[in-house]
Amino acid sequence: MSVDLQRHQLLKLRLRSKGSSFAQIAKSLSVLQSSVTVVSQGYRRSHRIQEAIATELQTTPADIFPERYAEREGISH
Repeated sequence: MSVDLQRHQLLKLRLRSKGSSFAQIAKSLSVLQSSVTVVSQGYRRSHRIQEAIATELQTTPADIFPERYAEREGISH
């Protein structure tokens, strides 16, 4: 598990610039905001939450969290 608090802060800023937030993503998924936060920080993984963050930012989960998807494909960083 790779914790990246700097990326977490960047994601928060990017979401704000798009008029969104972790709270809005949490609400749309019917999960706690803390669930979205711990996924963003890297403490936990959830494809569903990663996908929702990526969709809000008009990108893919693999672009935001490349190390999580590289492991799936057998590529190590």
